[in-house]
Amino acid sequence: MSGPLAAVATAVREEGGLLAGALVDEPVQGAAWGELAASGPRAGADPAAIALSVEAVREGYLLHRGCPRLFEPGDRDLALLGGDRLYALGLAGLAQAGNLEAVAELAEVIACCAHAAAAGDEELAEAAWEAGATGIGWGRSESLSQAWQEARSGQPGAAGALCDAARQERGDLAPAR
Repeated sequence: MSGPLAAVATAVREEGGLLAGALVDEPVQGAAWGELAASGPRAGADPAAIALSVEAVREGYLLHRGCPRLFEPGDRDLALLGGDRLYALGLAGLAQAGNLEAVAELAEVIACCAHAAAAGDEELAEAAWEAGATGIGWGRSESLSQAWQEARSGQPGAAGALCDAARQERGDLAPAR
């Protein structure tokens, strides 16, 4: 295992405790939103720290949802506490680096994912992760801000709007005409 997910596992292993004991040998592969955020021009001097922070928060989210990549927690209480710990690890790393804009982006992602979970909208949750990683790495254009507003207000098609705006921000998709 290498990359930001390995860095999260190393940080947890170094802390020790029950969460470290729940680490798996072979993580489940999934979207690499930390790598996406770290590849943008706003990643700064330490893109590895950005990637680790985003992946720690992502893994915390996945632990809360019951589908982690790095852990086999064994019980729901450990999954919830471990998820909270990983949220704290990721957000504290960004705050310590002075990247409060990235903290705000991840807070937006977490809030949107909570709303999406309540609505049973997995597509919106994944779109929020893509948009959040893009906001961290590239910043927020007017179209990305508008797409977040649509997601917050529960507009139909918000997931697609978030993905389209994020891809436009990164230059992966031509702007709509």
